[in-house]
Amino acid sequence: MSENIVECVPNFSEGRNKTVIAEIAAAIPSDLPLKLIDIHSDPDHNRSVFTILGSPEAIEEAAFLLIRKAAEKINLDQHQGCHPRIGAADVVPFVPLVNASMQDCICIARRLAKRVGEELRIPAFLYGQAAVLAEHRDLSMIRKGEYEKLKERIGTDTAHTPDFGPAVIGPAGATVIGARDFLIAFNIFLNSSDIRVARMIAKAIRESSGGLKSVKALGMLVNGQAQISMNLTNFRETSLRTVFESVKAEAAAMGVFPNHSELVGCLPEAAIEGIDPETILLHDFSPQKILETHLNEIFT
Repeated sequence: MSENIVECVPNFSEGRNKTVIAEIAAAIPSDLPLKLIDIHSDPDHNRSVFTILGSPEAIEEAAFLLIRKAAEKINLDQHQGCHPRIGAADVVPFVPLVNASMQDCICIARRLAKRVGEELRIPAFLYGQAAVLAEHRDLSMIRKGEYEKLKERIGTDTAHTPDFGPAVIGPAGATVIGARDFLIAFNIFLNSSDIRVARMIAKAIRESSGGLKSVKALGMLVNGQAQISMNLTNFRETSLRTVFESVKAEAAAMGVFPNHSELVGCLPEAAIEGIDPETILLHDFSPQKILETHLNEIFT
């Protein structure tokens, strides 16, 4: 494999139909220099998150093929799940890993968005560091109101006008493509089925509400349990341990406590260094969840 490695973490709006998930994964050609290292699927979110490592050229081509297959297999008009979404291939971020720069990922994202818009006729928004418009930089702003509202609003203002493709939305929805730094998707489940508790805790800890820096959080009900679903956009500013202890303290004030936690996808080794996974109730943790494990396999 190339010594230039980029990570792609595409999120697809299907977490229940194993056949469809497998068909999407099979869209990745076996002869490309890349590796699909993780698939995390959740039926309540109705979402699957792939983690792929590879050369910039291979990752770009694979991402296009995955978006095309997802658009064929997923109909947003029939989709229900507790996670916000606007497209079959909902969000496709690129992250620089080895001998790759953020600018490399920005270029990949912009080329891919143009191709998706022109060849697949799917509205494509650029977000994160690949954003051209300030209104598109924040993913949550693009997804506000989700697919149903985007159908009504698309093309009516700058915020809802895609960077590429038609200002008309079909059953495959739209795709948000971008470049960003490492993001850790970390969920904590409570010993409660009260979604209101999860939402109050999420509001208390997320940065946008005055909580922890570099933390985004939503309260959800997953498999009958209240869940705080979080994205840590800078684990050096706010660590997994800090997030867990903050959720634990907020929960205790409401008479509940964390039951277990989970990672969605993989994380850098530095993010878990010095943390015993059991102390944050991460019971299913293994070296396969560490990016460097896979990078070492690629280069040996």
